[in-house]
Amino acid sequence: MRFPAPLVEGTLIRRYKRFLADVTLPDGAEVVAHCPNPGRMTSCAYPGGKVLLSPAMNPKRKLKWTWEIAYAGETAILVNTSRPNGVVGEALAAKQVPGLEAYTSIKPEVKYGEKSRIDFLLTGEGLPNAYVEVKSVSLLVEPGLAAFPDAVTARGRKHLEELMAMKTAGHRAVMVFLLSRGDADRIRPADEIDPAYGKTLRVAVAAGVELIGLRGVITPDSMTVSGTVPIDL
Repeated sequence: MRFPAPLVEGTLIRRYKRFLADVTLPDGAEVVAHCPNPGRMTSCAYPGGKVLLSPAMNPKRKLKWTWEIAYAGETAILVNTSRPNGVVGEALAAKQVPGLEAYTSIKPEVKYGEKSRIDFLLTGEGLPNAYVEVKSVSLLVEPGLAAFPDAVTARGRKHLEELMAMKTAGHRAVMVFLLSRGDADRIRPADEIDPAYGKTLRVAVAAGVELIGLRGVITPDSMTVSGTVPIDL
């Protein structure tokens, strides 16, 4: 997934009201950027730290900048939660997601369950339908170990319950965790933040929901997938 325009470096002043961030640009100008991340952004939003912004493509948009990447030291972290589906979608099309290479049709945002949309519905001749949900993992809980979620997520638990329903109906149900930072090599549930999510995730796995951890590679120009990472339950 390539960013649609060259990103601009800035320095984070503060993040506030969940979806806003004040950023200083290289010329000294202070701008308000859209922060497309509903989580707490613990371990990735550091005042005084380097960030990368994308310029708005629509000249009529109120906020002219979007926060795409944060840095923790030298580590790039994708913070724009609208991007991971594009990253995983390209990986699926390129047959880079283990266990899902045989599927020939990839449809995003398909309605299913109770008024929900699955991130991807995969189909292929002679194969069971595969319902694939994607989550971006940006929380670092200790060196080398990332966790999901970084805030309580009733929506995330609902997604797991709907995946279990798809599995019960005879389909494949897959949860993909995209590791969106480069300083970790394992993922686990963040039980200390949302124990209900961790419990539901383990129930889902016992019911046959498949888990796949993908390593994201982030540059100032793009984000791609390179191999898998283990998920510790």
